[in-house]
Amino acid sequence: MDDRPRWARRIRAEREARGWAQKDAVQALRAHSARVLPDDISLLRNWKRWEAGESCPDPEYQTVIARTFGTVTAAIWPVAGRPRDREADLMTATGMNTLQIITRLRASAVDSATLDGMRITADQLCSDYPYLPAAQLLVEGRAWLDRVGALLERRLSLAQHREVLTVAGWLALLVGCVEYDSGDRRAAEATRQAALSLGTESGHAEIQGWAHEMRAWFSLTTGDYHGVIAAADEGLAATGSSGVAVQLCAQKAKAWARIGDRRQTEVALDQGRGLLEALPHPANHDHHFVVDPTKFDFYAMDCYRRLGEDLLARAYADEVIGASTDGDGAERAPMRIAEARITHGVIAARQGDLELAVSCGRRALAADRKSLPSLLMVSSELTRLLSERFPREPGSAGYFDQIRTIQAH
Repeated sequence: MDDRPRWARRIRAEREARGWAQKDAVQALRAHSARVLPDDISLLRNWKRWEAGESCPDPEYQTVIARTFGTVTAAIWPVAGRPRDREADLMTATGMNTLQIITRLRASAVDSATLDGMRITADQLCSDYPYLPAAQLLVEGRAWLDRVGALLERRLSLAQHREVLTVAGWLALLVGCVEYDSGDRRAAEATRQAALSLGTESGHAEIQGWAHEMRAWFSLTTGDYHGVIAAADEGLAATGSSGVAVQLCAQKAKAWARIGDRRQTEVALDQGRGLLEALPHPANHDHHFVVDPTKFDFYAMDCYRRLGEDLLARAYADEVIGASTDGDGAERAPMRIAEARITHGVIAARQGDLELAVSCGRRALAADRKSLPSLLMVSSELTRLLSERFPREPGSAGYFDQIRTIQAH
């Protein structure tokens, strides 16, 4: 077992994935620093101690190391979040539980506590996105969207009206995402357009930005890569430098990687990295519409896999799985883990290891919580490789059967 800190193992893996010796890493570090660093001997000594886990870089060096490897500081040195409890958070903020909030909404008792409860519940539903079964989340999301929408027909103050529009906008975004995950593209697009309208009416730029991001995502999974770039640019124009801007840059990077333009891919990734590094660390990593630093590795993994950079893609896939798994082995982000396993499968197939490729692919498809369009998109890369290299092998046939079953669903 390697008992070094995870960050120490990470910086060594990043260096080796690029084929750098330690002295090369030191020179790259110097090139990415805004200030003059110590001499090579001192810097190399520090680097060896960092990789060995004997000492931790100070915050300034952490930022430069992350920049050198094209990621954000908190992806290598994560800030711990806290577990969240729906009812406890609601009771703390409002003194009411979910049933009491619903009762007040039905009784037209719209006051600040009720609106707070409604907003907190919407946030909690968005935080359930990574792991709650899609069918359950869809039922709950639609029910709350109906309750909140009904408030818009009542007499509200201007501030209350804007707050209700905003909460409805977040819920519409969530419901649209889950509809698309479930394969209902027509419903998802209608809900996305409703979210965009709610964001426009409430003047909420971030909701508008996420509605454009959803259009970029829909275009990506259907192979319209120039549509991805157009939607992302429209979203960036609407949203500025908020968290959704990072995800819009990531969608552009994924599109450019599929087009095959490495330069534009890395330009988009670096734009997103710079935006994310400047944002405050999120309090809630699970919220679907909050871009947490560990997700940047997920973006990079997808891009480098498509570009054929197997060492980098595998290193990022390992980080995605590690960051998305709790200490007891529970998966906090099963959809990210599934795509990381497909990445391992693609790399194995490229290296001629059919058994590992099929094993990784089948584990990914077996995940309980999945986004069907995204999973099918990345799985198509493995399917293509197996068809080309192992077309008549029984292992390939079993994997193809699983893919056809999901496509039929």
